[in-house]
Amino acid sequence: MSTGVIIARYMRSSAYILGVIGWATGLKLGSDSSGVQHTPHRNIGIISSRKWYSVFALLLRPKKDHKYRFYWEIYHHSVGYTVILLSIINIYKGFDILDPEKKWKMILVVVLGALFRLICDYTSRLDINVSCHK
Repeated sequence: MSTGVIIARYMRSSAYILGVIGWATGLKLGSDSSGVQHTPHRNIGIISSRKWYSVFALLLRPKKDHKYRFYWEIYHHSVGYTVILLSIINIYKGFDILDPEKKWKMILVVVLGALFRLICDYTSRLDINVSCHK
């Protein structure tokens, strides 16, 4: 197994674990804050926590030579990138709720920028056509 595959699996598992921790924290904070609701933040969290969309798609994945494989690839990537985007938006909504010091938002921008660059570099090595490289 290549190093890239191992890293991708590790990152996916870590992201899933962090997502579950965030979800559990949200439930705890929500139950401790009776009468306070942040509906947009909660709804985005519910939608983006449905990571089983991609898992469900794996069960329906056609073989590489099947005529519907192209459409499955579009679905799989669209759902994946949508969940990532919604998660990032939800993190910022959570920051707006907590109103932390500005340095924490800057740290998040730097971390997300570094992760985006890492993903672009990795996908360019795999010859995957994404918009962040030529």
